[in-house]
Amino acid sequence: MKIPFQSFERMHEAIRPELTAKFNAVLDKNYYIMGGEHELFEKNFAFYVGTKFALGCGNGLDALHIILKALGIGEGAEVIVPSNTYIATALAVSYAGARPIFVEPKAGTFNIDPAKIEDAITERTKAIMVVHLYGRPADMDPIMAIAKKHNLKIVEDCAQAHGAKYKGQKIGTFGVAAGFSFYPGKNLGALGDGGAIVTNDEEVAKKCAMLRNYGSEIKYQHDYKGFNSRLDEMQAAFLNAKLPHLDSWNAARKAVAAKYLAGIKNPLIELPLPSDETFDCVWHIFAIRCKERAALEAYLAEKGIGTLKHYPIPMHLQKAYTDLGYKKGDLPLAEEISATELSLPLYIGMTDEEIDCVIDALNAFKA
Repeated sequence: MKIPFQSFERMHEAIRPELTAKFNAVLDKNYYIMGGEHELFEKNFAFYVGTKFALGCGNGLDALHIILKALGIGEGAEVIVPSNTYIATALAVSYAGARPIFVEPKAGTFNIDPAKIEDAITERTKAIMVVHLYGRPADMDPIMAIAKKHNLKIVEDCAQAHGAKYKGQKIGTFGVAAGFSFYPGKNLGALGDGGAIVTNDEEVAKKCAMLRNYGSEIKYQHDYKGFNSRLDEMQAAFLNAKLPHLDSWNAARKAVAAKYLAGIKNPLIELPLPSDETFDCVWHIFAIRCKERAALEAYLAEKGIGTLKHYPIPMHLQKAYTDLGYKKGDLPLAEEISATELSLPLYIGMTDEEIDCVIDALNAFKA
């Protein structure tokens, strides 16, 4: 049996008439940038997240970058980011002209460790960029307390956690603003690139709206040196078709994760923490850890089971960030996770047979 790491076929086939209808509607209107579907999606997504404003943009990285620019965080500033995440989080800080300061995760959660944040704060620190990695909410109460104590902004990177909740509150509603990605593989994915900024701050929303559109609110009048980062009309239409299904898709992801958590019993494999009332995880990624990862990866590949590594090189050791002066051993937990993490297949439409096949293969693995 071939089980890919990810597949869109069954999910999209189930809503093909809705996607086709949206495609035809946009094609017939001949209006492709920031039209009616875009406006509708902004309204729909703001309502879903629970914020006053949602602003479509080109991708998740742009969303975070634009937020930082709107907040005036730039040259000379430092922004605390998790050491264990995708590089887009740090790139947003770099693009704004600020310096990312990496803080280690808490063992078992993959998310930033609140207990280690204060040690990284300096007089140049302006914000904490919180990532809800793999669909698991970060521990927001202590992070919010630290931010309040030190007068820091909180920006949420929600690229992997659409619909996740912390103590019953949707992620994306804790900080001054949050960025989402609609890359096709996300829990809510477009059929191309896309992103959104959400916020309850009217002034932040207004500035972000201008920055994404060449710094302009009135055509040919430019108040800022802005960017061209707009969610195109076709992708907005597809997202409008998909958004009503997001909660049921997240429920399906939770069901797969629950079967993995209950069924995988191999002592060589460390499982992620389960979802609970505090950390309502939407399981964008089901990340296991194994000290014999290379052998496990090859073994699963031989059995036709696809996997990915999130992420094999930690950010502080990427060639792109040699200028920050980090060296191997500086962030040992991030380095250990990068060396041991392996992501299992989890997609909409997985059958019980496929799930059981993955579980059986993992339980039979021997180093």
